Amino acid sequence: MQIKVSVIIPNFNGKEYLENCMDSLMRQDVRSFEVIVIDDASSDDSLLRVKEKYPENGAFPRTRYAVHEENKGFCCTVNDGVALAEAPYVILLNNDTMVEPSFVKELYYAIRRYEKLSGRKKIFSVQAKMMSMQEKEIMDDAGDYYCALGWAYAAGKGKPASHYEKERKIFAACGGAAIYNKEILRMLGGFDENHFAYLEDIDIGYRAKLYGFENLFTPNAIVYHAGSAASGSRYNPFKARYSARNSIYIIYKNMPNWQIIVNLPLFVIGYSLKVSFYILKGMGDTYIKGISEGFQICRSAEGTLHRQDFKKIGLRRCLKIEGELLGNTFRRLSN
Repeated sequence: MQIKVSVIIPNFNGKEYLENCMDSLMRQDVRSFEVIVIDDASSDDSLLRVKEKYPENGAFPRTRYAVHEENKGFCCTVNDGVALAEAPYVILLNNDTMVEPSFVKELYYAIRRYEKLSGRKKIFSVQAKMMSMQEKEIMDDAGDYYCALGWAYAAGKGKPASHYEKERKIFAACGGAAIYNKEILRMLGGFDENHFAYLEDIDIGYRAKLYGFENLFTPNAIVYHAGSAASGSRYNPFKARYSARNSIYIIYKNMPNWQIIVNLPLFVIGYSLKVSFYILKGMGDTYIKGISEGFQICRSAEGTLHRQDFKKIGLRRCLKIEGELLGNTFRRLSN
């Protein structure tokens, strides 16, 4: 049986969730996929428990494991999983999720269907319908968006799941439950490991759009997400720091100078509001430190290396994305 999809699960201290996630994958109504768990130096016994229950095997779904001796972050963990993957499509799946039996099949069918409709491989990713594990009729994420305030946000969070029943284009797929064309992912250079964690999925989706690829949402592939299992809570110092740091880095990498200048007034407003928000949360200093670290990455040799070649990309595509960013800003503020 040919392997069509590789499901990659990055795991870090997922004792509370990983086994349930694996259980749900073993109940899939197709078998033409493999499961690859990459453990990022967990200090609990989450991997041991799962390996005992689902040892490495050559059956379908084939199950494989790899372990980092030191914590390398989400991006490196995912890239290592992609390097091991044998299928032409990879699904990234958070360890704190449970999926419906048709999850793998529906994501695969969706990306293949869109590829056929487009006439050529223009589709980079398709995101699943992510719903709250605690309240299964409430949305967690129906596609990620980025706006000219320098903010990323998830569509649908906290809203009734019944409102999100149509397939549509999105800015970027949430890396917690999405399928990617592996060939395009490699062409884009994979996930940028300078991110370590947070906003890496916005970044890769942005890069895909710069090179003419599309990201989509399908409501047919359903996943339930606990949320913030690795970092501990929705708002915490680790997330505040890396979200601030990486948000600066995304702007530098993916926008030509003229676009940064055009959006500068909105960036000032957006970051001022974020700083105020995190001050109220008691993490203002952490968020500001993250912004400072973001500028340091941009000035580094490694950061400069990852800046896009805007001459190759062209003005028209940047203008199109700028229109999207402004539209996403209006949409975010109106909500």
